[in-house]
Amino acid sequence: MVKSNFQVLNLSISFYRKCAAIKMQHHLKDQLLRSSSSIALNIGEGNAKSSSKDRKKFFQIAYASLKESLVALELAEIHDLELFNLGDHIGGSLYKLIKK
Repeated sequence: MVKSNFQVLNLSISFYRKCAAIKMQHHLKDQLLRSSSSIALNIGEGNAKSSSKDRKKFFQIAYASLKESLVALELAEIHDLELFNLGDHIGGSLYKLIKK
């Protein structure tokens, strides 16, 4: 298991794992898994970029994927407060990274 000192990356991995455990319609589940994995993957890739412009681009993609994940959960009528709070935390962290 890869453990990072970059807290938002660890949170996004937790978000993905919680999403993976949810039972929902197949087409929404597939979309949720792709979008929630995209959050972590883009945070990880963005954090490895040397220029702030490149980092910002990947963090923006991660933020958009987070929003997509939250909409998929809403469409499936998943009302997991803990998961939505985790998403809010990730979103706030990404917003700060993007504005940095």
